[in-house]
Formats: sequence, structure tokens, C-alpha cells
Amino acid sequence: MVPSFLSLSFSSLGLRASGLILVLGFLKLIRLLLRRQMLAKAMDNFPGPPTHWLFGHALEIQETGSLDKVVSWAHQFPYAHPLWFGQFIGFLNIYEPDYAQAVYSRGDPKAPDVYDFFLQWIGRGLLVLEGPKWLQHRKLLTPGFHYDVLKPYVAVFTESTRIMLDKWEEKAREGKSFDIFCDVGHMALNTLMKCTFGRGDTGLGHSRDSSYYLAVSDLTLLMQQRLVSFQYHNDFIYWLTPHGRRFLRACQVAHDHTDQVIRERKAALQDEKVQKKIQNRRHLDFLDILLGAWGRQ
Repeated sequence: MVPSFLSLSFSSLGLRASGLILVLGFLKLIRLLLRRQMLAKAMDNFPGPPTHWLFGHALEIQETGSLDKVVSWAHQFPYAHPLWFGQFIGFLNIYEPDYAQAVYSRGDPKAPDVYDFFLQWIGRGLLVLEGPKWLQHRKLLTPGFHYDVLKPYVAVFTESTRIMLDKWEEKAREGKSFDIFCDVGHMALNTLMKCTFGRGDTGLGHSRDSSYYLAVSDLTLLMQQRLVSFQYHNDFIYWLTPHGRRFLRACQVAHDHTDQVIRERKAALQDEKVQKKIQNRRHLDFLDILLGAWGRQ
């Protein structure tokens, strides 16, 4: 039997914990409302389609199809218009180059409410970093964007595109319509594998590379679904759903693949012939630059 003074202690502890949760929830709500007010004020000068009081434009996009709906809004609002997913995540869709120049030349901070959705996948890299740490990482990677490094990749882009177009010619002979989305994604990822990971010999033919492609395709689709689904914006709720668990599984596949590629490249760099070949180059490949920068930190 539990002594009465222990029961009182537990009750007091429970009340304090409940009070703390309520205070934290209230502070979170205040933060969201202030952010909503700031975003609404920034986009008030841009006319746009009417919003749902809770879901913003998310329901309309889900019902119609995101691409078709956004295209129709682009015709209706040809320069720019707000786009809301729920009441707390808003974007400015820009179609006019002068508008884009004016907006992107500003030094506004990155939107953590959106970038936080990507963290399980991409980690805290250049895409989400800001300030001095971003500048430090960007300087480390600057040699990888040198003209002499990027120029040879044009041949890789051309070859990957040629392979894709050859496939389309074969499909076109059948006289039927076909979806190019997956082919373009496959071509883009194949090019990335060759240029960034040094997988030029295998491309996506290897089963492990194919698993990586499927994982990235899965992650891209799940990210789009999460963005337009208001109930998935909360991390705690999302990780409990089948979509959230599927997202984490795909993240693990993608991370395992990149880790294996890095391990293989590190092992190859221990070979004297590979080291001499690298020393004779004027500029390093992108993955070698990343590994060199990682080793200096």
C-alpha cells in the first residue's frame, strides 16, 4: 500500500508537469501566431486565391492536384501569389523575374518550419545552415564549383540525357502517351551518382543503387504529402503514422547507401595509384573535396 505522503508527492508532481506542458504549449501557440502574423503582413500586398480558415490552400490542392491547381493560379495571378499549407506555413509563389530578383536578393533568414521537415533526410548541411557556420562550410566546398571541375561534367549530363531520349524514342514508336516524370527523375539521379559519388561505371544498374533511387523517390513523394497535409506538420504526430515510419525507413536506406559509397572511396584513397592519380589532377572531384574538407575539420 502506497503511503499517503507519497500519493500527495505524485499528485503534486503530476500537477506541476501538467502545468509545465500547458505553459510550453501556450508559448508554442504564441510563437506560431506571431509567425503567422509576420508572414501574413509580408504577403498582404500580393493578391491570391481565397484560403480555408484552417487548411489554407492545402485541401484545394489535394482535391485538384498540385500542379494543375498551381498552374491555374499562375494564369490568374501572373506575377506572384501567396500559398498557404495550413495557417502557419506560407510561401510566395513567384513567376515574374523582376519579383524573384527583388525577393531573393534580400537577406531574410531561412524558414525553419519547412526546412525542419528535411532534417531526418539531409541533416544540418548547407541547405539549412546560416551565418558563420554556413560561410565556413561554403568556403570548404568552393573548389568543387570551379569551372575546370564542372566543365567535364557536361559530357556526363549529355550522355545521361541521350540515354533518356533514346528510351523515349522507343516508347514513342508505340504511339501511346507515357509519363516522363520517373524517367527524368531516374536520369537526374543517375547523373548525380556519376558526378558526385563517382559511380560512373555502374550508374543505377547495381541493385544497391536502384534501392537508393527508390528510397529518394519515396522520400520526395512523402515530403510533398507531408507539406500539403496539415495534420502531419507536427513531428510527434507524423512519426507515429505509417507515412512517418515509411519516411524513416527510406532515410535509413539512403543513409546506408551514401555511407557505403564514402567508405569505399576512403578505402580507394588508401591505394598509392589512386593517390598519385589525384595528385596529378589540377582540381579534385566533388566527393574527394568533401572527404578532404571532412578530414581537415
